Amino acid sequence: MTDTNRPADWKHFDDFSAGIATNRLPTTDALSGRRIKISLKNGRAIELAFNAVNEVTWREGDQTGIDWYEAINVAADMFFVNMTFSARPNEDEAFVLNLRTRRVLSVRERLRDADEARGEPRVLQDYAPGIIGDPSVAADGMEPAPTRELIGLTAHYEYSPHHVYEHIYLSSERYAWQNLVGVQRGHGDVDLATTFKFDHNQYVFGFREFIIPVASIFFYDYDAMRSTGKFLGVTSQGRIENKPAGAFIEVKSRTVYSDRKAPV
Repeated sequence: MTDTNRPADWKHFDDFSAGIATNRLPTTDALSGRRIKISLKNGRAIELAFNAVNEVTWREGDQTGIDWYEAINVAADMFFVNMTFSARPNEDEAFVLNLRTRRVLSVRERLRDADEARGEPRVLQDYAPGIIGDPSVAADGMEPAPTRELIGLTAHYEYSPHHVYEHIYLSSERYAWQNLVGVQRGHGDVDLATTFKFDHNQYVFGFREFIIPVASIFFYDYDAMRSTGKFLGVTSQGRIENKPAGAFIEVKSRTVYSDRKAPV
């Protein structure tokens, strides 16, 4: 698969993703044996039956399947669930679940063909909050929603001793990154991004790159200063892969904007 947007010296997805899960939180079997019903505000209704570690039976309308998943306990009562679909290798879905408050955020991804995405990132992301269990019973806590709280923040993310990246959150739509330590050292870009606030000091952040076909979803815990997530992208061999990632977070600075001069 040829990517005409990629400069000659630009690293592929598999070049920078090797080892980027070194500092990630471990997976857990805590959801094995549980059944969870999810009602999203966009009208989707999903049932998940976690049969065992890495196997989930899902149902949505008249569609059903048995596919791979992983779960990470990212905070008290909270799980980051990453799912792939064997029948749709160009799609995946992540759920951030709080089993105590019954709040959930879904992020559904689809890798588009290059012709469909001319001038745009190849990966689409669709964010939808919802409720676990009976949707007629109100959930506790705040509803996950888009936020501007990270705008102006500069932070460093250490995924491993060989993967350190700087993020600068520029606006509600874009962020800048550069590689400080690693195979991409000297490279950086500004890409499309989305940030949801899940709860106090908890955020779900996703970005879609322009230059290569790759996107990510991360859960940020700014109490524990940990980032947990995954990438969806195309390797140098043309394979679509879903790769784990996780980092320690170090806040470096924050820009404060004057009234009427703030970013979008």
